[in-house]
Amino acid sequence: MWFRWFVFLAVVGVMCSHTTRLDDSAATPEGVALIVKANNQFAVDLFARLRSRTKANIFFSPYSILTALSMTYEGARGRTAAEMESVLHIPKNPELRRSSFARVINQLNQKGEGYTISTANALWVQQDYPFLKEYLTVVERYYGGKATGVDFVKAREEARQTINRWVERETEGKIKDLIPRGALSEMTRLVLTNAIYFKGDWAQKFDKKLTRKEEFQTDTGKKIQIPMMRLTGEKARFNYGRTEGVQILELPYEGDEFSMLILLPEKGRLKELEQSVTIEKLEKWREILRNQRVDVYLPKFKLKTKYFLGKDLIAMGMPSAFGLAPTDFSGMDGTRNLFISKVIHQAYVEVAEEGTEAAAATGVVVEFTAVREVPVFRADHPFLFLIQHKKTGQILFFGRVGDPTMD
Repeated sequence: MWFRWFVFLAVVGVMCSHTTRLDDSAATPEGVALIVKANNQFAVDLFARLRSRTKANIFFSPYSILTALSMTYEGARGRTAAEMESVLHIPKNPELRRSSFARVINQLNQKGEGYTISTANALWVQQDYPFLKEYLTVVERYYGGKATGVDFVKAREEARQTINRWVERETEGKIKDLIPRGALSEMTRLVLTNAIYFKGDWAQKFDKKLTRKEEFQTDTGKKIQIPMMRLTGEKARFNYGRTEGVQILELPYEGDEFSMLILLPEKGRLKELEQSVTIEKLEKWREILRNQRVDVYLPKFKLKTKYFLGKDLIAMGMPSAFGLAPTDFSGMDGTRNLFISKVIHQAYVEVAEEGTEAAAATGVVVEFTAVREVPVFRADHPFLFLIQHKKTGQILFFGRVGDPTMD
């Protein structure tokens, strides 16, 4: 694919779809910083995972995925919770974590000039399933995720369409059919969703009349023609830096609340850049930026991506949440019968002369596993047996019983 720079939104903002202020009474600046750090570390970790399994373009919203999984985490206990804490990097302390999430949302829930940004959370629960009131209250109070009853058992397709319509509406029509056919089953008990939408005009817009076809060389050496935007002249002043074979450019949006940070490696060094990206490096690169004259040439592009992240999250360190080890989401319903079956993420971005439009949505599908029956071991037919040294596993005797009545 022709475009595979690592695009990083330097500031991620959210705005709840409702006006209710979330409870951030116990939040501190240090707690908010921990949530931001968790988001950024998760972004880098997941990017590393995605780039390792695909040569295609990559685009995703770490905020969307982190938020959906954090709402899920609020119902996790024991090993399941510990694994999720490690992968998501979120604080273990519930008061600190919840209030800090709420503070981030509240702070960024302020309307600004020159851009539109919104996010919404929702829980879609099996209408007759006894979720704990405490769990539902926590998610609504601190994340703004209100529970809506649907019927996954008898009206599954209707439930799927209801969820997808909500996502499409919250992303201004950019994310459609997040939950595909077949993703839900009669065992589905909960779907947690996050949707985020952003639209911002560049503080300095590119002139459409100057956009023209130019050559673009992929990381494989292939040369193709693409529409290249350009912004030059005395007014083209931006935060810019160069170090370690990487050029860093920050393009601000109107309102000066958001910006795009672009990391451009020297030709042939994309892989080296991707392997070196850490949150520490990003901070270091931001620190060297200086406002100066820069001639900017940036491709127009549009990306649409969809990821099924279950295998990635398992590989990153949370297998028990997916039922590959004893799963504990007892904080949701008081049992250990729930597990994550799917994490679906879909994203969209378009970069043009006027600015950027981006949207993403995440769905976490939680299913019910039937209560495990107590095994019955009835040796009423021939069998093999062995006598072993328990500590070492060394087999001392090995045999087969075909007829117990015979000597």
